[in-house]
Amino acid sequence: MSMNAAVDNLIALLAVAAALVAVAFPSLLGIAHDRRIDRQIRTAHRMITSTPRR
Repeated sequence: MSMNAAVDNLIALLAVAAALVAVAFPSLLGIAHDRRIDRQIRTAHRMITSTPRR
């Protein structure tokens, strides 16, 4: 295998990896956002249920 073919294969591999990251990144951000919101809801629910009412 010549050096030129190895470099071409490396560039192709990096291009595929970049495309995969570009496709997966928005959904990963959405999952992180949903988890943060869920954590805030659980904390608020715990605060409401643990506070004694008059």
